[in-house]
Amino acid sequence: MRVIFFDLGMGAAGDMISASLYELLDENSRKDFLLKINHAGIPGVEVIAEKSLKCGITGTHIKVSVNGVEEECLDAHNHAHHHGHHEHTHHEHHEHEESEHTHDQHSHEHEHGHAHHHTSMAEIESLVKNLDLSDGVKTHVMQIYTLIAEAESHAHGKPVSEIHFHEVGTMDALADIASSCLLFEMLAPQKIYASAVNVGSGHVHCAHGILPVPAPATAFILRDVPIYSGQIESELCTPTGAAILKHFVSRFGQMLPMRPLSYGYGMGKKDFDVANCTRAILGEMDETPEKIYEYTCNLDDISAEKIAFAMERLFEAGAVEAYTIPVTMKKSRPGNLLCVMCREENRTKILGTLFKHTTTLGVRENVSGRYFMDRKIETVKTEFGDVRVKKSAGFGVERKKIEFEDLAKIARESGMSISEIEGKINL
Repeated sequence: MRVIFFDLGMGAAGDMISASLYELLDENSRKDFLLKINHAGIPGVEVIAEKSLKCGITGTHIKVSVNGVEEECLDAHNHAHHHGHHEHTHHEHHEHEESEHTHDQHSHEHEHGHAHHHTSMAEIESLVKNLDLSDGVKTHVMQIYTLIAEAESHAHGKPVSEIHFHEVGTMDALADIASSCLLFEMLAPQKIYASAVNVGSGHVHCAHGILPVPAPATAFILRDVPIYSGQIESELCTPTGAAILKHFVSRFGQMLPMRPLSYGYGMGKKDFDVANCTRAILGEMDETPEKIYEYTCNLDDISAEKIAFAMERLFEAGAVEAYTIPVTMKKSRPGNLLCVMCREENRTKILGTLFKHTTTLGVRENVSGRYFMDRKIETVKTEFGDVRVKKSAGFGVERKKIEFEDLAKIARESGMSISEIEGKINL
């Protein structure tokens, strides 16, 4: 099985991820990538791969120029606005020092010919739709942008429709995101894993004050992802980097046994005592089962409503699966066997949730291996509008299934049956 593992000991930014993936390609494929991304139709953008040296390690820095100027300090997050106002204006790009960026400071952009324009999600979608890239790459790009916009929406308390991106920052971030998606398509790994994410420490400055690291949008994107703070006082993971990882990585944690084939070092611009790079490892891995923990307990003195509430809390605590089975208990009392499955890193939370929200006095633990197919959700345009499609693949098998809630919504609005709708949607 072909896999990619990201070593995120120094965090990640969009250009660092794409640079590490670029290094995994052979020479001909590298030329092919640069040709494709530079002819994709991102307005004013030129992407160049240049060698970079950090702490004696040689890697690649992906230089993105917009209308001939390298936008060193821009990331999608930094230029997200609400109705054109600067909600977040600190420069969060991993490679660069943080600085203020207000309306009064746009003069240098106009000198380079950049328009003072804010791009909405609808405009980004239109821009991405017209890129000369595969439909698969464009779908991934929009799903990543959606993660960023949702994070901005949550951070600022504004609807996604009111989140806008600064034009120049949009082009720079779009190049990083599109590059990463294209490189994943070219490398075609069957699984993508990553270590826990070093988000850095300290604070970042914005026009409205000082924010802690990780910044609110980054923190929102990295929910349920293992993160930590090291000794370096700097922002090591940007929202763009976080969103790319959250979208593609199926498992965060220690590296599983694998046979490395090649290594890629994606370099940032800032210098630290530690090499400022994201490392990608391309390798082969045997199909091995994932370790899964199963907790069970018998319940005969709890209401159905409380069981349902406990199930909600269990999934919030990281349960992979939770279900009940009717059983007969002591004194012929009807009861329920509650079964919960989780990964190792969520064991403590699951146990605490079981004891807090059920009446059990004891929980049984079983450890087993679990084989599973890779799963992802993609949005597909149909005659009925956008629908979500669940896709799974593995062990030589591929499956597609339309999200039932989307089918049900269409059925309610159209008066058609679900079977009729399924027959009209061609996946």
